[in-house]
Amino acid sequence: MPNFDEYSLAVNLAVFAAAACAVGIAGTRIAAYADELAERLQLSRALLGLFLLAGVTSLSDIATSLSAAFNNNATLAVNNMLGGIAFQVALLAIADIFTGERALTSVIPNPVVMLQGALVICLLAFVTMAVIVGDVPLFGAGIWSWGLLGASLFSFVKISEAEGRYPWIVNNPEDEALGKEDRSGRDESEFPLRRDPLARLIAKTAAGALVILCAGYVLATVGDVIARQSGLGSSFVGMTLMSFATALPEASTVFASMYRGLYTMAISDILGSNIINVMLLFGIDALTPGDPVLSRVGEFSAVGALLGLAVTGLFLMGLAERADRTFLRMGRDSAAVLAVYGGGMILLYSMRGADGG
Repeated sequence: MPNFDEYSLAVNLAVFAAAACAVGIAGTRIAAYADELAERLQLSRALLGLFLLAGVTSLSDIATSLSAAFNNNATLAVNNMLGGIAFQVALLAIADIFTGERALTSVIPNPVVMLQGALVICLLAFVTMAVIVGDVPLFGAGIWSWGLLGASLFSFVKISEAEGRYPWIVNNPEDEALGKEDRSGRDESEFPLRRDPLARLIAKTAAGALVILCAGYVLATVGDVIARQSGLGSSFVGMTLMSFATALPEASTVFASMYRGLYTMAISDILGSNIINVMLLFGIDALTPGDPVLSRVGEFSAVGALLGLAVTGLFLMGLAERADRTFLRMGRDSAAVLAVYGGGMILLYSMRGADGG
């Protein structure tokens, strides 16, 4: 791995952009492979989005944040995780523009996505409390980090148990049929299956995951250098530039899934990735020497966690209300998400000197 400190800011930005493009292309291909796997293996797209897509698209987050933690840059690592959560929910709001005439949250009949959103809100509330009250070490990590790991694993168990159970059903029979088909009435011939041997299809998926992992490591290394060279600091770079780059796999899979009419899979990908992001705070804490990381990041990270909580809450409100009212080709809840996210970024920019970042 070259020493990026020896390169100029312009060169490092170019390397960063190239790695981000590699991540985006690989993420787009994986969305197609996941759709084919769902068809071939008769898998639930909600669970496929949660476990396969969320797991694979989170590889860049894993590589970026754990590499930053290993290099003792806890601020960059934590804020990359928290910034990614808010940005990925904003991605759903942007994708809402391309769902057609209806609001995205009005065409999701599967109640498991509401459970996912509620669990994300609870986890982010715990993160905020940990940052505010501080953490104490226990067996190589902080007590709060251990608790977040346990709560994240519990979340995946609850979501798995909820799959297939419908405690409520939609009122519109057309929406109910949409949920069963999960393709928004699109002609199946529009997305012909490749019919590769299953082993080859899995190998392609693994290759895409490897590209995301390697490019994510480059993003982490170069992003740390850019934070110093630009003078913006690790806090703001982690919350914006790094979270944007590492969210590119989610962006590519979300837009590819939305184009195919796989709305439940797209949302499960985002919310599942956000649960994984919270869970990775434990890995960051375990790899970073010194005091627990949640005791060190301070109010900047607390605001970042609250921003993620706020935009997730707005999206969850839209899922519960199912109001098919649009504004500028997106649901009003999506417009509110983008407004809150934009305001949050302005607030965080004004705080960019906080926490030593």
